[in-house]
Amino acid sequence: MHTLDHTFEPEPLRRVEVITGVGRRRTYSAAFKTQVVEETLAPDAVVSQVARRHGLTPQQVFGWRREMRERPAGETLPAFAPVLIETRPQQPARAPETAIEITIGRVSVRIPPGTDLRMVATVLRALKARS
Repeated sequence: MHTLDHTFEPEPLRRVEVITGVGRRRTYSAAFKTQVVEETLAPDAVVSQVARRHGLTPQQVFGWRREMRERPAGETLPAFAPVLIETRPQQPARAPETAIEITIGRVSVRIPPGTDLRMVATVLRALKARS
């Protein structure tokens, strides 16, 4: 036999979160995607670590890598160039200086410490335009 309990005992209140507005997907620029993919191509890079550092999921980053591999033949892929970091021997009175040398074709550019980044970007754009 079935009996009903006619007393009303309210349940304790629970937290309710109301989300207003339209949820949107985040969009990322091609330059940002290229930067993230470049980081994953470094010799000892771990995709999940790179993704976490940028607030992404590894699945997003793997998708971007696949997109870049599968681009049509007419589209140009970002150019990746090897980077050599050279450390000069330490002199007794000074800390070691690290210079960056970038080689594009037959042209090499050596960037000493403290160089203005806008200047470096301008020089690299000019080199890229000539090659």
